[in-house]
Amino acid sequence: MSGPPPIPTKLKQLRGNPGKQALNKREPQPQAVTPTRPGWLLVEAKREWSRIVPELRAMGLLTRVDRAALCNYCQWWARWREAEETLTRDGIIFTTTNGYPVPSPAAAISQKAAQIMKSFLTEFGLTPASRSRVHLPEPKRDEVSDFLERVSAEYDDLEPPSGDKSA
Repeated sequence: MSGPPPIPTKLKQLRGNPGKQALNKREPQPQAVTPTRPGWLLVEAKREWSRIVPELRAMGLLTRVDRAALCNYCQWWARWREAEETLTRDGIIFTTTNGYPVPSPAAAISQKAAQIMKSFLTEFGLTPASRSRVHLPEPKRDEVSDFLERVSAEYDDLEPPSGDKSA
């Protein structure tokens, strides 16, 4: 089957269903629970996990079954960082034992890691282009929030008592 990969229904809904195609009402709905971070991730991958998971959770795009995709993304992030540090330290060109200048293997690793990371970021709606197509729903209101907003508005409308010079 050719063409672009299917877009998850949740992401289509957040984007406002721009193609106006029928949404899959029977798409599996994994539980929206933050997956646990595995201990075996590289140190830099753990840092990236800690940075990105709160963002994904806030967008409502994170479920327990996303753990493998997150691990994969974070590990490639760590590898990309390592390759970039190597390139910064050793340069993009190195000389073989025969004296020929060739591109550093770290350049190819960096490029491949960047491609893989972009595909994961796009899947999660985290690139500028994919994010521009996401429309988050209005935050749900509850009775307590509505009450506090009314009380605050009424308080703001009160005039200070005469003789009160603090206003």
